[in-house]
Amino acid sequence: MQYKYVVLTNTTIGAFMSQLDNNIVLISLPTILRPNELPGTTTFDGIWIIMGYTLVTATTLLTIGRLGDIFGRVKLYNLGFAIFTTGSGLCSIAPDGIFLVMMRLVQGLGAALILSNNAAILTDAFPVTERGRALGINQVAGVAGSILGLVAGGVLTTILGWRSIFWINLAPGAFATVWAYVRLKDVSIRAKGEKLDPFGNVLFGIGLAAFLLGLTLGAISGWSYEDYVLMAGGLIALGLFAFVEARVRSPMIDVHLFRLRAFAAGSLANLLTSVSRSSLSLLLIFYFQGALLYSAFKSGILLLPFAIAFVCVGPLSGHVSDRIGPRRLTTSGMVLSAAAMFLFSTLSYHAPYDDFAFCMVVAGVGGGMFFAPNIAAIMNSVPPAQRGVASGVSTTLFSVGSLLSLGMIFAILGSTVPTAALEDIFAGIPPPAGSISVNLFVSALHVTFIAMAVLSLLSAIPASQTGNRNKETVIYRGDVPVE
Repeated sequence: MQYKYVVLTNTTIGAFMSQLDNNIVLISLPTILRPNELPGTTTFDGIWIIMGYTLVTATTLLTIGRLGDIFGRVKLYNLGFAIFTTGSGLCSIAPDGIFLVMMRLVQGLGAALILSNNAAILTDAFPVTERGRALGINQVAGVAGSILGLVAGGVLTTILGWRSIFWINLAPGAFATVWAYVRLKDVSIRAKGEKLDPFGNVLFGIGLAAFLLGLTLGAISGWSYEDYVLMAGGLIALGLFAFVEARVRSPMIDVHLFRLRAFAAGSLANLLTSVSRSSLSLLLIFYFQGALLYSAFKSGILLLPFAIAFVCVGPLSGHVSDRIGPRRLTTSGMVLSAAAMFLFSTLSYHAPYDDFAFCMVVAGVGGGMFFAPNIAAIMNSVPPAQRGVASGVSTTLFSVGSLLSLGMIFAILGSTVPTAALEDIFAGIPPPAGSISVNLFVSALHVTFIAMAVLSLLSAIPASQTGNRNKETVIYRGDVPVE
C-alpha cells in the first residue's frame, strides 16, 4: 500500500471514531438523564457531558497544532488515539454524572490530539490535486461513523444499556493506536523558532468556559446575577485573549494567516456553519425521544436520511472541488442548508415523517457540498510548515461554533419552556396530562431553526470568497505568507 493510502486509512479511522462517539452519546443522552440510570445526574450534567468534550477539544487544539508543527504531528496523533481509547473505557464505568463529565474531558483531550493533526497529516501525504478527494473520503468516513453511531447507539442503549455505547471504541481504538505507531511517519516540514503561548491558551480556555457555563446555567436554572457575571467575565477574558494575540511573538492564533483571503474566508465560513448546523441532530433527537416519546433505537433510524445524504454527496463534492475549486460548492451548500432550516421551522407537531425526512436530505446535501471543499481551500491556502496551526485553527473554530450552537439552542429553549417541563422532555419522560409543554417546546424549536437558517445564509457570504482555484501558498513577503 502506498504511504498516502496508509495515512488516509488511519486518519479515516480517527474521523470515524470521533463522529461515532459523538452521535452515540447524543442518541443516548435522554436515557442517561432518566431517574435511576446514573445517580445524581442533572440536566446541567447532561449538557456538559456533550459540551465538556467539545470545550476541551476547542481550547487545546491550537496549542496541540503548534506542538505538532514543532515536534512532529504523528507522535501527538498516536498519543491522541491512546488517550481517547482510555477515556472511552473510563466513561463506561462512571459511577455518577460528575465522573462521566470528567472522563468525557479526557476523551476530549484525546480527540483534540487526533483532530488537530488529522487534516495536516493527510494534507502532507497527498498532492494538491488529490487533497479534496482525500479530505472528502475522510469527511464521509466521519459521517459513516455518525450513521453507525445513531443506529448502534440506539441498539446498544435499548438492549445493553447506555454504558455499552463506550465499549464500541475500545477495539478499533486499540488497533488504530498500534497501527499508527508502527506505520505512520512524520514527513512534514518542521517549524523553526516557534514557541508556545500558554497565557493566550489560558485566557481562551477560561473565557470560553466561563461564558458557556453562565449561558447554560442561566438557560437551565433561570437567569441570575451570577450567570451574567460569568458570561461578562468570559467575554472580557476573550477580549484580553485577542489583545494578547496581536502582541506576543508566538501567538496561539497566527494572525498573519488571516491576511490570506482564502484562509480567512474559509475559517469564518467554517465557524458560522458550525453554529448554524451543529445542534441539528440533538434538536431532532429531543423532538423524537422527548416530544414524540420514541425509543432511542427508533430515533436513530429516523435520523438516517440526514447522514446518508451527507455520505452520498461528500466524496463527490471533494472530487469536483479538485477540478473547479471550492467557491460554487461551498456557497451553494450553505444556501441549501438555510433552505432546509427554514423548512424545518414550518413543520408542525406530529407533522408527517416524510416532511422531516425531506428536510434532513436537503440539509445533508448542503453539508456534503460544503465541508470537504472548504477544508481543502483552508489547507491549500497556507504554507506547508503552518498546516498544523491552520488545521488547529480550522477545527478550533468549528468546535467553538459547536459550543455556541449548543449554548444558543439551550438559551432559546430555556427561555420558552418551563425548566421542569424541559428536563422531562430532555429525558423522554411523558408530560403530565393536559400539559402544554410539548407545544411550547415545538414553538421554541421553530425559533431555533429560523436562527440556524439565518446563520447558514450568513455563512454563504464568506464561503463565496474562498476562490475558484486550487493552489498552495509558497510566496513570502519577509516572514509573512501572502497570496
